[in-house]
Amino acid sequence: MSLTSRTPDTQTGAETLLSGARFELMPFDSFEEEIGHLPDGATVAVTTSPQLGIDTTVERTEQAVTWGYDVVPHIAARYVEDREHLDEIARRLTEAGVTDIFVPGGDREDPAGEFTSAYELLVALDELGHEFDEVGITGYPEGHDFLSDETLAASMDEKRPYATYIVTQLCYDPEAVVSWIETLRERGVDLPVEVGIPGVMNYAKLIKISRKVGVGDSVRFLQKTTGIVDFVRQAISSRGKYEPDELIDGLAPFVDDDDYDIQGVHVYTFNQTPDTESWRLARLNG
Repeated sequence: MSLTSRTPDTQTGAETLLSGARFELMPFDSFEEEIGHLPDGATVAVTTSPQLGIDTTVERTEQAVTWGYDVVPHIAARYVEDREHLDEIARRLTEAGVTDIFVPGGDREDPAGEFTSAYELLVALDELGHEFDEVGITGYPEGHDFLSDETLAASMDEKRPYATYIVTQLCYDPEAVVSWIETLRERGVDLPVEVGIPGVMNYAKLIKISRKVGVGDSVRFLQKTTGIVDFVRQAISSRGKYEPDELIDGLAPFVDDDDYDIQGVHVYTFNQTPDTESWRLARLNG
């Protein structure tokens, strides 16, 4: 369905998305400073860092909970050593009061232990008797560099019984997201969707990150929509910063549509929270 065919109140939808935004942070040394720029009680997702490992994710999660945030740790399967390690992680998170976890496969080439996929970890978590109210899994609106669409669909079907929502990979193209959700619904996948969007960031850095995580199609979309000259002009006029206004506005008309069930936006801040939060508040305040 084309975005241009939708007529509901874009402003209301945008306000809904931005008022309930989830913010993703990396567990680096800047974590405490970055989280301090976010609203009190905000939902904060904590990634698993290839450099620091999953135990640092758990430690940052425990800290952030004590600061009053609603924390969603990434339990990346390829960073967990074995079932005993998983049992310890789940126990610590439960004791900290965490009720929502996100389970990706993880981007390390060689697994740390016995888990090679999110599905394997989800099965083990269930067998160990650990339950969380919410469990997120990954979605790829623009596909995956190394996995076919058929493989991605089969993987999602395996994980669906253990999940309560989907978080999408970073994407700049609202129509690609909407079309992908339509495909999910046609396949009978009815999980709510958290749409992954970039925060406010320097264009050059954002494009570098985007290519690194495999969203080249989105980069090409960004350049195509503005035109290369306008793209450069926009980068200059915005003081070199990308702001996701068009992405939010493109998704907004679908927010209250139960068929799409867009639960919210998951903001990939890349630990650049001050600019992102300033932009978000400016949009909310008109």
